[in-house]
Amino acid sequence: MSEADPAIEGSKVSNWHLGPVFDADAHIDPPHDMWKDYLPSNLKDRAPQIVSEDDGDYIVFEGNKRPFMMINNQAGRTGENFKMKGRLSDVRQVWDPQTRLADMDADGMDGALLFGGGPLGSFDNELYLASYEAYQNWVLDFCSVAPDRLFPVGYVPMRDIDETCEHVTRLAKKGFRAINLPAFPQNPEAWKTSSGVKALKEGQVSALTGDPQGKMQYSDPEFDKLWKTIVDNNVVITFHLGARVPRFGQAEFFLPDMPMSKMAMAEPIGIFIFNCIFDRFPDLKIASMESGVGWFAWYTEYITRTWEKQRFWTKSALKNPPSFYMDNNVWGSFIQDRTGILNRNLPGGKNIMWSSDYPHSETTFPKSRDIILRDFEGIPEEDIRDIINNNCRKLLGIA
Repeated sequence: MSEADPAIEGSKVSNWHLGPVFDADAHIDPPHDMWKDYLPSNLKDRAPQIVSEDDGDYIVFEGNKRPFMMINNQAGRTGENFKMKGRLSDVRQVWDPQTRLADMDADGMDGALLFGGGPLGSFDNELYLASYEAYQNWVLDFCSVAPDRLFPVGYVPMRDIDETCEHVTRLAKKGFRAINLPAFPQNPEAWKTSSGVKALKEGQVSALTGDPQGKMQYSDPEFDKLWKTIVDNNVVITFHLGARVPRFGQAEFFLPDMPMSKMAMAEPIGIFIFNCIFDRFPDLKIASMESGVGWFAWYTEYITRTWEKQRFWTKSALKNPPSFYMDNNVWGSFIQDRTGILNRNLPGGKNIMWSSDYPHSETTFPKSRDIILRDFEGIPEEDIRDIINNNCRKLLGIA
C-alpha cells in the first residue's frame, strides 16, 4: 500500500474539521542492513544479516538463525490477514522516509513521535551498548528528511547513572526532545534481565523492562543526578511499556498479557510519585506510552485515597496529594480508549495523547481519522484538538 492505493484513497475522511493530528506514539524499525553502516568499525562484521530460504527469510546473528517476525509491521493488513513470520518483502518499507511520509499524508498525520528499533538483542555488553548509539544516529538521520514532522525518541541504556547522563546530554545537543528509559534500571550487564520472554532475546526485553529485581532502583537517591540532567537539558522521559512484557508468539498467553502490559505501568509511575522525585524536580515530566489511559483516573483516585490513610505509618514525605503529580508531571498515550477520553476531566485524566501505533498490529492506519471521529463522538472540539495534537506538542515543547 502507498498513498495512491485505492484502499487508502477510498478511506480518507472528506469532512475532517478538527485540525492537525500529532501521532504521539508511532514506530520506526530500522532496516537490518543499517547496523553494519552505523555500528563502530570494530563491530560492523558482527551486525545481523538476512538470508532468504525457500520457506521465508531468516535473521542470522551471533551464531543463531531465527525467522523474520512480522508482528511489529502489520500496517495495511486486516486482522484476518496478519502474518507472524514471512519475508522482508511482505512488510511495509517503513524505514524508507518517503514511504513513511506518504503513509502519514494518506492517514492524515501531520507529525509523529517515533519509538522503537534499538538496541540489538546481543549477549555481548560491548555490542549491546554500541547498538544504542548506532540506532540513535540512524533515527536522527531518518528524521532529518522532515524535521518539522518526524521527531525521534532517543533510547538510552540505564545500567550506570553517569553513562546515561552522558547519553542524555549528547542527545539533547543533537535535538532530541525525549529519551526512553526502561521501566526499571538495568543490570551492570545491561542485556541481562529476570523478566525473560520466550520469543524475545533478553537484550530486547531489557531495553524496555530493565530488571525489576535488580540492585538499582529509580527510588535510589543517586538517580537525582540523572533527573537533574534531564531537567537541565529540557527533555522528557518516556517509558514505552516494559513493566510487564507480553509473551509474544504464545497464543495462550498473548491476549491475557496485553492488558496487563498496559496497567503494569502503574508501578514505575508510583515509584516516581511516592519517592518524592517530582517534589525535588517539579519540572520533570514522564510519559507512559502505549499504556492506554482509561485506568489513569481510577489509578489517581485509588492512590490518592490510599495515601490519605496510609501516609502516616509509611511516613510519606509528599508535599501534595498524588493527584497533583498525575496532573502536573505524568502523561500517557492511547490508541483506542474512549473510556480515557470520557475521563479526561477527572483528576489524573487530562494529560492524554492520541496515537496510531503505526505500523504495529494494533495500528489504526489507514483509517485513523475515521477512528478518531468514532471514539471522540460527542466530545467538544477544543478537547479533541488538545488530545489529538496540542497535548503532545506541549509535552515536547513544540510550537
